[in-house]
Amino acid sequence: MPWHDFPNPLVAIVGPTAVGKTALAVELAEHFGGEIVSADSRQFYRGMDIGTAKPTAAELARVRHHLIDVAHPDEPWSLAAFKREAEAALADIHARGKLPFLVGGTGQYVYGLLDDWQIPNQEPDIRMRTVLEAWGRSLGPHAFHHKLALVDPAAAAVIQPENLRRTVRALEVILLTGRRFSEQRRVGSSRYSVVKIGLIRPRPELYARVDARIATMLEDGLVEEVRRLREQGFSNELPTLSAIGYREICAYLDGKMSLDEAVVRMKRLTRDYIRRQANWFKQNDPSIHWLPADEQSVTKAFQWIETDANWMIAQQNILETP
Repeated sequence: MPWHDFPNPLVAIVGPTAVGKTALAVELAEHFGGEIVSADSRQFYRGMDIGTAKPTAAELARVRHHLIDVAHPDEPWSLAAFKREAEAALADIHARGKLPFLVGGTGQYVYGLLDDWQIPNQEPDIRMRTVLEAWGRSLGPHAFHHKLALVDPAAAAVIQPENLRRTVRALEVILLTGRRFSEQRRVGSSRYSVVKIGLIRPRPELYARVDARIATMLEDGLVEEVRRLREQGFSNELPTLSAIGYREICAYLDGKMSLDEAVVRMKRLTRDYIRRQANWFKQNDPSIHWLPADEQSVTKAFQWIETDANWMIAQQNILETP
């Protein structure tokens, strides 16, 4: 295979939630004898299985996966922690002569790794962070995220509105330094030859898949999963439990909304998230090979990976990285 001849080869599979990234990645990794590194920021956490749509037991058995179930919900991972562990996983995969597949729809994790972002090293200010966290909880994650978007749109574009912890950190750095958080996030030198594959579906089809996925989550026991997490002592206030699905089911269990209302809100927020994901990838990375998620996507992806020219371009990107 041509990828063997290039330094640190890597296939990145990106796209919005529910588009079919995992299924495609498993097919490709199995075909190429590769392994999958998850860049889905919600799949890191143990016990959060149903609401994060983790790979099934059958998929995990077919291909080795990395960075799934690596932390407890009260041990939220930072981008820096993800980068460190993902780089170690990729080094291990390369050392064994295998092709890694980076799979996920969390843009800041994907590009933080691919472009070697240098994370701002401003020391935390506990008092300021406490005030910001309280402000964020009082406003709600989305309204609080809007405050960040007003002062630093570039930072807001790569931070999920549901991720209160990341929003707090960005505002904390801005207030402490007087500079935009995005301006302090420097790009390093990429060490990987990356072929990027993006999956797309017509929006109505994607929304229908979201509705079906949420229905399946409920049938599979999402309410019981959230109840069990709370019984284990994991608070509603944890950033991990503010993710779409978990936050709404927590509100249902607390009597703040009906289950039907929680489901409607889950669907609406997921649609909003899909729009942001799709727009962000398309606007920020013209090098992605976009493929319709249909019966031909696996064959077309094989062709992209097996084409020498794509790997030559990927290697050249390493040389051109500032």
